[in-house]
Amino acid sequence: MSAYTAIKYLHLTTVWVTITLFIIRFYWRWRGSPLLTRTWVRITPHLNDTLLLVSGVSLVILSGISPFSPDGRWLLDKIVLVVIYILFGTVALGHRERREKIRWLAFICALACLYTIYRLASSKLPLLTGFL
Repeated sequence: MSAYTAIKYLHLTTVWVTITLFIIRFYWRWRGSPLLTRTWVRITPHLNDTLLLVSGVSLVILSGISPFSPDGRWLLDKIVLVVIYILFGTVALGHRERREKIRWLAFICALACLYTIYRLASSKLPLLTGFL
């Protein structure tokens, strides 16, 4: 197995762990579960997301695709959507007092971002920056 393939599988695994933890943590927040205060719940998502970022950057370097090239526009879209996902996730899971409707809206928008990121990664077709 090549290094690229191994890193790609690591990246895909960390993506699924991120999505799973995001959904579980949102559910626990919604239910007011004390599990959110557990040390592993506070640390594991950050460790996984760091590994996700490192594997993603490694894939970009190994593939030689630039997000600013015509062939890499889909990657630029993906990066923009990851930032938007993080913002929505912060609203959905954050510690600030917010109405439940706002948290739910942010959660649904974050999931929509994740779905769009998946579609971009699968199709390699730009969505947001295709007109540039």
